[in-house]
Amino acid sequence: MHALIIEDEPLIAMAIEDVLRDCGFTSFDFAVSVDEAVAAAERRCPDLITADVDLRPGSGIAAVQTICAAKPIPALFITGSPAEVRIRMPGHALVEKPFSATHIAAAAKLTLEMGHG
Repeated sequence: MHALIIEDEPLIAMAIEDVLRDCGFTSFDFAVSVDEAVAAAERRCPDLITADVDLRPGSGIAAVQTICAAKPIPALFITGSPAEVRIRMPGHALVEKPFSATHIAAAAKLTLEMGHG
């Protein structure tokens, strides 16, 4: 399975990759901006998107909305801004930072089962 990790902090992106690898993901794209995320999703459609809300520049919410406009893809928000996700993207899976590997693994599994972008 292929994941797109939208995160502008490299250490956090690597931690998310490690957890998803343990969940069975075998390939990854990384993006630090909306434009990079959209381009990555166009090159290879992910099975799962993880996104931080606050990017420099931009917003992970905007990236997910743009990517998922054409095709629903399961999306998991991993962020320190949970209120914005709850308001702008209700019903989407959410893990608050700081996070544990267990929380991300459980949320990724649930997100894939729910299957919406």
